[in-house]
Amino acid sequence: MDSLVLGIDIGASGIKGAIVNVHSGEMATERFKIATPKPSTPTKVASEIVEMKDHFNWNGPIGCGFPALVKHGVAMTAANIDKSWINTNVEQLFSDTTQTDVYVLNDADAAGMAEMSLVEIDKEGTVLFLTIGSGIGSALFTDGTLVPNTELGHLKFKGGVAEQYAADSVRKEQKLSWEDWAKRFDEYMHHLDLLFSPDRIILGGGSSKYFDDFSKWFTVNTTVVPATLLNNAGIIGAACYAGTKHHSK
Repeated sequence: MDSLVLGIDIGASGIKGAIVNVHSGEMATERFKIATPKPSTPTKVASEIVEMKDHFNWNGPIGCGFPALVKHGVAMTAANIDKSWINTNVEQLFSDTTQTDVYVLNDADAAGMAEMSLVEIDKEGTVLFLTIGSGIGSALFTDGTLVPNTELGHLKFKGGVAEQYAADSVRKEQKLSWEDWAKRFDEYMHHLDLLFSPDRIILGGGSSKYFDDFSKWFTVNTTVVPATLLNNAGIIGAACYAGTKHHSK
């Protein structure tokens, strides 16, 4: 049982979870998904975490990827979730509500950590992991070590912030073709290349499964690849993070 952890990925539109074998990185159950409540207040989301725990009849540690800058378990921002989360101790709230140990980190950091630790890729130099969904999440690694809470989707860009210009939600809302959206995302990656000179950019999140439909329009001068774990990376990474934290207590 020690190798199993419940991993949960909280997104703007859905909350996904599965029990994960943190030694192999494989999901031991089918993924279960609940719609993110609207408004996505702490009380409402916490109740969905309890529903997720009950669905799996789970009493062990839980890892949770959360869509905010998270420091020592506390949400410092709330770009894609209700503003009432700011300054909320997410770890404490979820642990109290579920009556078990819950460990929380930024959702993109969780997904990036899964990809970097479980997939055979070149980890040397600077690797930038981007999740494309309702917003744009980021995880930055130098020689395999995470620089936490980068939140590069919130960079000032094109008169607003980057995710308001190039997130997948913008593609859907504005009914952009793959070509038109890909050219926007390519502009964003050029900006990141100017700032960080990454050796590799890995694209994850819900849109990563359509990589072949849009990557042909990328011109950024660095290697861009789809995430191997696709949209399960957040669940797996959150579980692995919790497994490490729980066993180091």
